[in-house]
Amino acid sequence: MKIKLAILEKDSEYLNHIVSFFNTKYSDKLETYSFTDYEKAITNLSNVRIDVFIASDEFSVNVDKLPRYCGFAYLVDTPDIENVNDQRVICKYQKVDLIYKQILSIYAEKAGSISGLKLDGENTRIVAFNSVSGGTGASTVAASYSVYLASKGKKVLYLNLEKFGTSDAFFSGEGQFNMSDIIFALKSKKTNMSLKLESCVRQDISGVHFYSHSPLALDMLELNCEEMVRLVSELKLMGSYDYLVIDSDFSLDKQTRNFLSMAHFIIWVGDGSEISNEKITRAYEALAILENNADAPIINRIMLIYNKFSNKTGKSIGDIGLKSIGGAPRYEHATTAQVIEQLSKKEMFDKII
Repeated sequence: MKIKLAILEKDSEYLNHIVSFFNTKYSDKLETYSFTDYEKAITNLSNVRIDVFIASDEFSVNVDKLPRYCGFAYLVDTPDIENVNDQRVICKYQKVDLIYKQILSIYAEKAGSISGLKLDGENTRIVAFNSVSGGTGASTVAASYSVYLASKGKKVLYLNLEKFGTSDAFFSGEGQFNMSDIIFALKSKKTNMSLKLESCVRQDISGVHFYSHSPLALDMLELNCEEMVRLVSELKLMGSYDYLVIDSDFSLDKQTRNFLSMAHFIIWVGDGSEISNEKITRAYEALAILENNADAPIINRIMLIYNKFSNKTGKSIGDIGLKSIGGAPRYEHATTAQVIEQLSKKEMFDKII
């Protein structure tokens, strides 16, 4: 299925440039029509059933006359313009890839439940990371595992669902949208989620894909387990990624256990300290009791990684049935980027690929 895009622009040189780019890179996703004449553009919106219409702000578009299924935005010269005539805007002088993502977002909001670009996601592996004891660097390990996968040529999405977590501490990439936009789309239930997710994703120089954190942490508090399940299901159905690496808060409540049941592997991260070991042992024993009669217990998918382990003070947990796959020492005076670089080379990750 292709999105039908119409572009109305007086600058023919710019128009030819952007159309040529779309036709070269996104020919499988966009069917692009270009116009320099307002009346011809308006006439073709219905005749061709255009999905998204973007027009230079040199034109005054009567949006009330546009077909109800047609999304709209003005093209503007500078990024500091927030809207034109109360309508959405797209800065024309930015990377065309970013313009494409904004077009996807506009279409997603108009398309509603139309199926869009969903594919078979049965080959997508889900690996969830939790910190049972806190302060053990589970997010850093999850980010490092994502970099490890990318270095192996895998297409990976790092998804931070912690209430106060942030992907931006580990990854950076260009884009306009963030997790707040995704949460709003999940809440509205009127957006084509697969397209919305594609429009919001960013890519780090390491190759890892991610979503920028919500500017306001309170937005993450609005995300419940049911919506997290839907989010991961949509990502899996898209079939765009080999691996989804989920970094989430730890809990033994039923909703969280149901959410974690989507994962192929669940990685707990401890540091070998007495307190950490005690908390992990108690959590594992409690989970074993809770899942005594479960049809598909998640306890069988849990593995342990030791992070920030000290040979002087750290100890491995005794034989409680929890499989340990390796660990890493504390890297003194290292930046986050340096720690991730070191961790991503660890052989322990070979056991979860």
